[in-house]
Amino acid sequence: MRAKILIVDDDRDILLSLENRVTWMGHEPLTADNGKDALRLIQEEEPDLVLLDLELPQLSGLEVLQKVNATSARHDPEDQPTSQPHWNYTTPLIVMLTAYGTVERAVQAMQLGAFDFVPKPFTSDHLTVVINKALDNLGLHRQVATLRKEVDDQFQPAITTNKQMTAQLAMAKQAAASPITVLLLGETGTGKEVVARAIHRWSPRRAKPFVAVNCAAFPENLLENELFGHEKGAFTGAIKREPGKIEIAEGGTLFLDEIGDMPLTMQSHLLRVLNDRTFYRVGGTQEVQADVRFIAATNKNLKQAIQQGTFREDLYFRLAVITVNLPPLRDRLDDLPALAEHFLNQPGKLGLNKHCVLSDAALQALQEYSWPGNVRELENVLTRALVLCPGDTIGPEHLSLTTSPSAPSFTLEPESDLLLFSYHQSMDAYSQKLIETALRRNAWNQTKAAAELGLQRTYLTKLLRQKQISPKPPTSASPE
Repeated sequence: MRAKILIVDDDRDILLSLENRVTWMGHEPLTADNGKDALRLIQEEEPDLVLLDLELPQLSGLEVLQKVNATSARHDPEDQPTSQPHWNYTTPLIVMLTAYGTVERAVQAMQLGAFDFVPKPFTSDHLTVVINKALDNLGLHRQVATLRKEVDDQFQPAITTNKQMTAQLAMAKQAAASPITVLLLGETGTGKEVVARAIHRWSPRRAKPFVAVNCAAFPENLLENELFGHEKGAFTGAIKREPGKIEIAEGGTLFLDEIGDMPLTMQSHLLRVLNDRTFYRVGGTQEVQADVRFIAATNKNLKQAIQQGTFREDLYFRLAVITVNLPPLRDRLDDLPALAEHFLNQPGKLGLNKHCVLSDAALQALQEYSWPGNVRELENVLTRALVLCPGDTIGPEHLSLTTSPSAPSFTLEPESDLLLFSYHQSMDAYSQKLIETALRRNAWNQTKAAAELGLQRTYLTKLLRQKQISPKPPTSASPE
């Protein structure tokens, strides 16, 4: 990259020498011989890098450094006060130039936020190495900032004017300022990860990593390794130490999605981390500290899971310090027009160069639909409509909605064992019968059964495991 480099020194010979070196390296040099002019040029020219002498007339190098960092902090609302030096991608990196007798002051400058220092006298080669290292670091910071913005843009804050949703988001925002654990409850597709990312952005940890783990996506032994990492030699193939997601999220937020599907043994391990803020890597004997904020989410009824013995009560109370309940889309249909407009205004994400609007009939069809898949289903429906719509107006025929989506082509005979006292128990029993009937109708072919039920093949496999349904036909009794 061709960089703009400001050189500040009151020695004209050194100033000229540095200017020639910067030009020879292919960069654009700016020069100043006092601290006041240096500060003005930093504000007006916005250089990428500053080579700043410590001893300057009018303002010393340390004073210039302090003023630059103070200005940066005022103009970066995303930054939080911290004891560590920090830069945002619009702030120039500063390399201090110092005589041998002032090395201690140069170290002080680095503590105040300088990137590096070069003692005088220095060679041209040494200076070239320092400049290249500083510019590489600056490029990395800018790349990270760009990637972070791209990720944030994919997870826009929840769009709502609904009173119930607004109240829940207000509670989440209030909780974000503290490090306490938050539990997000809601049906699949209601936006639990979107809210989790919003809590992270609202929190003092926003500049640190946000790491998401789907607890339902890993078998128990792999989930332990995913969260805690492992030591070299912990198992076959462990050729080196690998950090887990808890270590990767250090200082930031760890989002535990589908926490209701976490195995009981792992629940006890997680409880220890929440209580003690320490853990052990797989195969390790050294305790590891965990400075992480936890957010958990599930679409399950955890109180019912506690009664059934599939979820630990002590873990539930440790997670549910603040509980945010996200309403389903069918209970916040007043948000539907704004949500639809939001999704239709993002065709670029799909590589489409088109803009479509909803007809009145299409909007009415959306409002009359039950939305079992909630906001995620709405996004998918509108994405499909964008692709299929030949013009610029989406009609009902482009939405592919039915009055009863994913309805099975068969009926179940009522059975007395479905008449349970609990609504959730009744629904669980009914869904189990539904799956078993679909398997029988399709000769236990899971792919065909999943298609008939309107489910993904992998999700049907997950349901079979959760509900302990055998994927194979029952063995006939042997004749006596």
